[in-house]
Amino acid sequence: MSNQLLNFIGGSWARSSAADYLDVINPATAQALTTVPLSPGAEVDAAVAKASEAFVEWRRTPSGERIQPLFKLKMLMEEHRNELARIVSNECGKTYNESQGELQRAIENIEVACGIPMLMQGYNNEDIASGIDEHMIRQPLGVVAAITPFNFPAMIPLWFLPYAVATGNCFILKPSEKVPMSSQKLFELIEQAGFPAGVLQLVNGGKETVDALLDHPGVRAISFVGSTPVAKYIYSRAAANGKRAQCQGGAKNPVVIMPDADMEMTTKIMADSAFGCAGQRCLAASVAITVGAAQDQFIEYIADVASSRKVGYGLNDGVEMGPVIDPNSKARIEGLIGKGQQEGAKLVVDGRNKKVSGYEDGYFVFPTVLDHVPPQGDIAKTEIFGPVLSVMRATDVDEAVRLVNDRAYGNMACIFTGSGSVARKFRYEADAGNIGINIGVAAPMAYFPFSGWNESFFGDLHAQGRHGVEFYTQTKVVVERWPREWSRQF
Repeated sequence: MSNQLLNFIGGSWARSSAADYLDVINPATAQALTTVPLSPGAEVDAAVAKASEAFVEWRRTPSGERIQPLFKLKMLMEEHRNELARIVSNECGKTYNESQGELQRAIENIEVACGIPMLMQGYNNEDIASGIDEHMIRQPLGVVAAITPFNFPAMIPLWFLPYAVATGNCFILKPSEKVPMSSQKLFELIEQAGFPAGVLQLVNGGKETVDALLDHPGVRAISFVGSTPVAKYIYSRAAANGKRAQCQGGAKNPVVIMPDADMEMTTKIMADSAFGCAGQRCLAASVAITVGAAQDQFIEYIADVASSRKVGYGLNDGVEMGPVIDPNSKARIEGLIGKGQQEGAKLVVDGRNKKVSGYEDGYFVFPTVLDHVPPQGDIAKTEIFGPVLSVMRATDVDEAVRLVNDRAYGNMACIFTGSGSVARKFRYEADAGNIGINIGVAAPMAYFPFSGWNESFFGDLHAQGRHGVEFYTQTKVVVERWPREWSRQF
């Protein structure tokens, strides 16, 4: 990997003219891996210009031909999967198995987008009136862009990229400056896959780069994943500039545990959900709502699992959880744990101020469990985005559902139960876009939309599947009549 990461513009790798570069840090070792440019707005202008040129021919390319480079990209990602997984683990901190799982989901989105000749089909009616036919067709928007986060550097760009280019758009990626190495490798594979110059481009950078994309009149749509405050900013600025936007925000995901749940299975799944990826995923279980007799039993089980989870460098054998992304995140998470104590929560397992042998400088927060968390406290409503599970207690399922719905977010809600009627009530009443029944991470497959609600999502059409196809196309309705007397003239 080069000491300075490059941009990919117009089919060529280019060193940025940026005045400022940031170090990309391995969060397990606190050592610099490479540097990333904070590209100026002029480089966004250059990328948009190249994309606009490429769009003229790309939109005219038959959909069956547009997907051929995607088939090649899928093959290349499978061939380089282990290398990509190591890159993700090094720059993001995940375990190797977690990185492999992320790449599987990334590849699945490419597979779904390869079905675009069917997925973007329109519909029609003959004889809407005598001799008049009507057709609805889908056409690409033009130049589109995605601004992606640190927590899934390989997967989330591929929530957007395959659907955008398969439907005939030209796509610009601005990855997180904290984890740009995965995108660098992805674009090396994209270069090999044979896309025409300008169809896919990579521009590294920070806020200036983002604002240039949001303000550029040649960019028709913006996709974003990140925190809710930034999602609101991206959505409002994109909309003010007349762009489509799909902006995934933060989360505070509750999980209800009923007395009839299989406690051994539930605890294992909950631990993987709350502490997997160090709690840094938008579908992490962050609040456990225990009901009735499940209360004391679950605390005993989860405390044991949390205390015994092996934390360390994600590429080492046997490690079950890696570090958080940077020292600011570590300080913020540990501060929120203390805030929970101040609000009256009982600290059952404390993951603060612990070191990993051989990686003493790493940004590690160990699994943490807080019990008796007050539902109206700040800790109950704040997205911690770390390996912290807050436990609340409810007397019955009705109270549990009220606690589930008493929050600003709506990304995911789950329940563990052996009762079909309780599960149906929960599915019907829970105020969230992704629902899990005896599932700890209700992550939709690539052919379903990633369906966040409330302050977890701003926009109309979500990422993945048919929503992705609809987001990246505009509908055109054609009403036509061919009178017979006109045809007799020829």
